[in-house]
Amino acid sequence: MKKILFVLMAVCCTAYSQTPSIQKSGPLTAASPESVGMSGQRLDRIDAMINRSMAENVIPGAVAIITRNGKIVYQKAFGQSDVQAKKAFETNSIFRIASQSKAITTTAVMMLWEEGHFFLDDPISKYIPEFKNPTLLDRFNLKDSSYTTKPAGREITIRQLMNHTSGLGYGVIDSDQSFKAIYKKAGVTDLFTTEDIPIGESVKKLAKLPLHHVPGEAYVYSEGIDVLGYFVEVISGMKLDEYLSQHIFKPLGMNDTYFYLPKGKANRLVEVQTKRDDKWIPFSDDFYDVNYPKTGAKTFFSGGAGLSSTVFDYATFLQMYLNGGELNGTRLLSRKTVEFMLENQVGELFGKDAGFGLGFSILNEKGAADGGKGSEGTFRWGGYFNTQYFADPVENTIGIIMKQTQQTGGDYTGDMFRQMVFQSIDD
Repeated sequence: MKKILFVLMAVCCTAYSQTPSIQKSGPLTAASPESVGMSGQRLDRIDAMINRSMAENVIPGAVAIITRNGKIVYQKAFGQSDVQAKKAFETNSIFRIASQSKAITTTAVMMLWEEGHFFLDDPISKYIPEFKNPTLLDRFNLKDSSYTTKPAGREITIRQLMNHTSGLGYGVIDSDQSFKAIYKKAGVTDLFTTEDIPIGESVKKLAKLPLHHVPGEAYVYSEGIDVLGYFVEVISGMKLDEYLSQHIFKPLGMNDTYFYLPKGKANRLVEVQTKRDDKWIPFSDDFYDVNYPKTGAKTFFSGGAGLSSTVFDYATFLQMYLNGGELNGTRLLSRKTVEFMLENQVGELFGKDAGFGLGFSILNEKGAADGGKGSEGTFRWGGYFNTQYFADPVENTIGIIMKQTQQTGGDYTGDMFRQMVFQSIDD
């Protein structure tokens, strides 16, 4: 009987996750800046800024896109995606978008929420029992990574996993050395891997570990979205890559967004680069496997960090949000759900200039008054390999700049790019 119910649930998810819409906004298409109230001459200043950053050896290059009112007014590539191979960036270059995956996985969760499968304040242990009775870290022994725990006294909710108040940590990139060691010893897979590991296996290991804090009491950036990636599999009955492809990527026309690239597109993947003796070289270390996402077992689907994409595909995804959950006649989320997701969910736990919603940081009134960051309500985030985006609902404007660098420091192009997009508005 349980198996029959599971199959029926999966069929329901497959059939109704996205629906036709009466809104029928068009796909992103190119237009002149002036036709949507932007200055072409002012946009040229962005070229100068990026070229200057390359001349200063701050970045080896970048790809950027700007849209307004659903029209692409700027899409350019600069510099070299692989300096040693003398390979140039192209506007359709594919980037590891890392944490930009989080907003996409959160979208999948909210699509399933709209279908009525769960409440946001349900405990995650209702669906992944290993999370029952969470504990807090009490004492930690640095010599052997042993530790003691005490009861957390509160269950982790689905909402808290989305807004990073669950208490979970982030392993190798955690700010707390204790949690770095605990996650490593437990064999939790952080971000991604080329090994043959299903996401559920890693999530169940994570569920047994202590938390940073009582759920709901602080904001700590975490692997909560990876947990939710597995949760999507549990609820939908589909592998995460299949669910995202069928219910988000294909309906929106995001044809270059994958966990693992098809062979015919792998040559478009940008090399991750770093600097040594002021020269750009391929980046590698014990944590990051340079073969991801081209080779390996291709079984680990990191909802928090595993996707690769292009500036055009990600702009398409963000435009769906600016349209209130719809694009090109297909509705993924209702307008009311989008409005709710783009509200601050964590009070002042995130910061004074911005809050955090479900999937995005949200610029508040104080942040907007700082200048050059966008209107109140602008939502944004970025990725581990130096990619950044923002979307301003008031100006109906999107800006995305993607690089692919690590451990370099001093890169001002993300913040400067955002500042220069807004100085180009001319109406």
